[in-house]
Amino acid sequence: MIDRERIVEEFLGMVKVTSLSRKEGEFASYLSKRLAEMGLEVIIDEKSRKLTGSDTGNVIGKWRGNIAGIPPILFAAHMDTVVPGEDIRPVVRDGVIYSSGDTVLGGDDKSGIVAILEALQHIKEEGIPHGDIEVLFTVGEEIGLLGARYLDYTLLDAKTGYVLDCNGAPGTIVNRAPAQDKISAVIHGKAAHAGMNPEEGVSAIQVAARAINNMKLLRIDEETTANIGVINGGAATNIVCDRVELKGEARSLSDEKLALQTQHMHDCLRKACEDMGADLEIDLGREYSAYHIPENDMLIRMAKKAAEAAGLITRVVSSGGGSDTNYFNVKGIKAVNLGTGMNKVHTTEEEIKVEDLVNTAKLVAAIISERAEN
Repeated sequence: MIDRERIVEEFLGMVKVTSLSRKEGEFASYLSKRLAEMGLEVIIDEKSRKLTGSDTGNVIGKWRGNIAGIPPILFAAHMDTVVPGEDIRPVVRDGVIYSSGDTVLGGDDKSGIVAILEALQHIKEEGIPHGDIEVLFTVGEEIGLLGARYLDYTLLDAKTGYVLDCNGAPGTIVNRAPAQDKISAVIHGKAAHAGMNPEEGVSAIQVAARAINNMKLLRIDEETTANIGVINGGAATNIVCDRVELKGEARSLSDEKLALQTQHMHDCLRKACEDMGADLEIDLGREYSAYHIPENDMLIRMAKKAAEAAGLITRVVSSGGGSDTNYFNVKGIKAVNLGTGMNKVHTTEEEIKVEDLVNTAKLVAAIISERAEN
């Protein structure tokens, strides 16, 4: 039986451990110790530590099954949290866990981590039959899925798995998520005195404004979004600005639509620069690829049966956001993302229901049992 008091106590302790992106080391040590106490072999992925710039690598745990012939299964979540994420003081009120209001709570993604640990503890204590289980706690997910991107995949044996890292009640299954392109641009204009000879200048701010005004942004269609999220430039009001930096993105469930949207944003920048006498420096790059697991796939059928056994309602949805799941599918690990009940993440109003922590752990345990039976 999932221990309600234990999972709450562990979650409250977890969120008090600071684990901002690239500063996950203390939390990784805590998790390594917990996994070892349960009898798992613990591996620190040194490749990811070196390439992500974190103070630790991804944490991998391997647990040998007590029945033979069952293909290994992976459960994953990420260790890092966003700012403000230091000195978190969780509050439990009427069955809901909140932050104190001046930080995030850290349920993204410590709700996924605590559910995995509680499920393993339950399986161990009850002597429930299971095949080989692998767990993976990644670094740097919040700053570009870095842990999954630079993971040493030779350290894992599992070819199927579940990532616990999305909102929605336990029983929510994300089987589709978009690819994302990043856009970084620098517009080079020409400086001049804004009061005495402005006509001799080329305002990079004005060029950027024209380019952005001509872009289709935000919700493009049911599969595609785009945004310019960062603009930097200018030194003083009496100087025609000669340099502006822009950072943006485009996402789509369709590779064809994504290519068209990214090219459109590039074209708007290029044309504005050409029309107004500025130079463009631009860098376009694929951050991660899309994934789509059909609803009739064994991975989803198994999750649905497990959710039914745990008394949960299933809902298969697509997402507009990326997660470690995107990289796993590209790297040969078929995976879907599972909801943990996290709510209002990345805000100081973040919250999660105690019942959702318990139900997520029940779901993980049920998936393990379902895997062993089939």
